[in-house]
Amino acid sequence: MSTLQTKKPKIAIVHDFLTYFGGAEQVLKSLHNLYPEAPIYTLLYNKKKMKQYFPEAKIRTSFLNKLPKFWRKRKKYLLPLMPTAVETFDLRDFDIVISSSSSFAKGIITKPKTTHICYCHTPTRFLWDWHLNYLKENKIKGIKKVLILPILHYMRMWDKAASERVDYFIANSKNTAKRIEKFYGMKSEVIYPPCDIKRGIQNDDSSVKSEDYFLIISRLSPYKKIDIAVEAFNKLDFPLIIIGEGEDRKRLENMAEKNIKFLGFQSEKKLAEYYQNCQAFIFPGEDDFGITAVEAMSFGKPVLAFRKGGLKETVIEGETGEFFDDAIPEILADGVRRLKNNYEKYDSVKIKNQANKFSRENFEDSMKKFIEEDLIS
Repeated sequence: MSTLQTKKPKIAIVHDFLTYFGGAEQVLKSLHNLYPEAPIYTLLYNKKKMKQYFPEAKIRTSFLNKLPKFWRKRKKYLLPLMPTAVETFDLRDFDIVISSSSSFAKGIITKPKTTHICYCHTPTRFLWDWHLNYLKENKIKGIKKVLILPILHYMRMWDKAASERVDYFIANSKNTAKRIEKFYGMKSEVIYPPCDIKRGIQNDDSSVKSEDYFLIISRLSPYKKIDIAVEAFNKLDFPLIIIGEGEDRKRLENMAEKNIKFLGFQSEKKLAEYYQNCQAFIFPGEDDFGITAVEAMSFGKPVLAFRKGGLKETVIEGETGEFFDDAIPEILADGVRRLKNNYEKYDSVKIKNQANKFSRENFEDSMKKFIEEDLIS
């Protein structure tokens, strides 16, 4: 690293996909704020959707992004090509490469003297602890299953080998750090991802009264377990607003009664209004961190969360929300009742203070210290 001490290091950032703005993309945005000159390499890029979030970024894509739109919109069919695609990125000119990865970005190939830091959102779920659910959710059975299983096995071996190309892992939670060690055999530093808590502060108007609806903001994918919440609220008959897009939306809408509204994509301003005016936030699935729950707390709103994953590190039971222990509608419904019964006991100031621990400033300060003080100096 002696060369890094005598000149400013050249840095590149690699991200799995730039097709949708979610929690991982908030991390990427903060990384780009830290290093605005660093180009962003990504496998697939939807310029129409994502340019607004990275207007000045130098985006460099893989050969997959040149395929017809039909294939680019169906990523699962491109999975066998993705290991090759990420390995074709030419990163010879960089001293430090930061990969933001929940799947393929960590598989980049760098020079021996290049330092590769991986901010890991999760070990690739569909290859490890979620692989059976992946087959079920995509209705892969019979001859399809027989054909797919060897591909998944090959990709699992590649994923393990790819993890060994990383010099330093940073995990987005203690939960993720444990899974990195289990599946990759690697230790990691924990730096919690950035939450836009300023949005809650800017909309902090005590004259605004909470309405009686509950709120979910999520990608509408099967693994998010939104269906459990839909079934629970069908029985409770409490108003529920669901914001987000995804392949599971039509199925969920067909399940829902009239007390449940689906609003699709909403602007940042509208999201703030819905956070501000909801009674409480519902997080029905298991997540490695769960950034929307922290965003809800930044508005002083209690959260009902599944007692697994990263939510155990952000939600304080009885103070900033409640947990439910089994991913079934009846248990979630019981959690909603407990949350309503305890509602007067929640202190919005305490809830906001808990969210403050996960601010964008804390994330960027911690990342900068790790990279520039611990590695470069």
